[in-house]
Amino acid sequence: MSDSESDQEDISQKISHYTGPVEDAWKMKIPEFKPDDNKNGLLEESSFSTLFPKYREKYLKECWPLVQKALDTHFLKAELDVIKGSMLVKTTRKTWDPFIIVKARDIIKLLSRSVPYEQAVRVLEDEISCDIIKIKNLVRNREKFIKRRNRLIGPGGCTLKSLELLTNCYVLVQGCTVSAIGPYKGLQHVRAIVEDTMKNIHPIYNIKALMIKRELMKDEKLKNENWDRFLPKFENKNPNKKKAKKPKKEVKAKKEYTPFPPPQPESKMDKMLASGEYFLTEQEKKAKINKERREKQAADKLKQKERRELDYVPPKESDGLSSSKKQKSDKVDVKALKSKIKKANKGK
Repeated sequence: MSDSESDQEDISQKISHYTGPVEDAWKMKIPEFKPDDNKNGLLEESSFSTLFPKYREKYLKECWPLVQKALDTHFLKAELDVIKGSMLVKTTRKTWDPFIIVKARDIIKLLSRSVPYEQAVRVLEDEISCDIIKIKNLVRNREKFIKRRNRLIGPGGCTLKSLELLTNCYVLVQGCTVSAIGPYKGLQHVRAIVEDTMKNIHPIYNIKALMIKRELMKDEKLKNENWDRFLPKFENKNPNKKKAKKPKKEVKAKKEYTPFPPPQPESKMDKMLASGEYFLTEQEKKAKINKERREKQAADKLKQKERRELDYVPPKESDGLSSSKKQKSDKVDVKALKSKIKKANKGK
């Protein structure tokens, strides 16, 4: 028998639920880690520190003896530095659990994020962990960020409370982070819902989906089927409006290639040289400007006089008859006139 086979047999004897490969890892229970599993202890000292805001100083002073008492059971040291505003946790020679220092680090991180001691100390349990989700960089616009964060909390905190009941996690929204404490499966759901909310997907869709999944898990017939047809589908009601198509620019005909550059436009001095104005003296220039001004004034005066005289022009007189009546008077029907006279004579 090889050494590896003997080791596997020892493990199977110590852990009663060990059965090799597992289909669903979530159903597998984590074995308890005892001092006998690590008799030699740790070789090196590990430590973690974090800063806390000024407004948390009073609360940390009150609950720090409780933090030290909880960490002493795992042979860890905790220090609170009020002057620097920092918390420190470190291992000792008696510490036998190598992962407990990571759990202690999570406790001081949660305490600095305004999580109460009663919830933060739960992280020391094997089945419980924490997740601090940074939501500041998920939305660029500050106004949209505040609206979506308030949407996650809900009116009176009802959305957050329903999320806690469905995931069995404690969730706290503080500033630009969301702190969650609970089982690993629940933490996955919390992170997914928080990230979707910051992407403008309302949390009610995910909460409904969790409620439906919980009911479907109870039904043995639907337990192993696809549940997509039962879950609510998110529809984006505000799609990006298509940009208006710009009118196509007229394609200009390409000019023939010439190696020579285009001629330079004439400058003001060139124009003055061409007209001879450049060589005039100042008196001649002034006389020319005055002459142009007088000519312009005379032309304007003439136009104004013509406009005023229009009011005194009499309108054209027209004859008494209109044009249609004139045409009728010019053309006389002789036959009709004769018949009219005959009728008049007969009546006499």
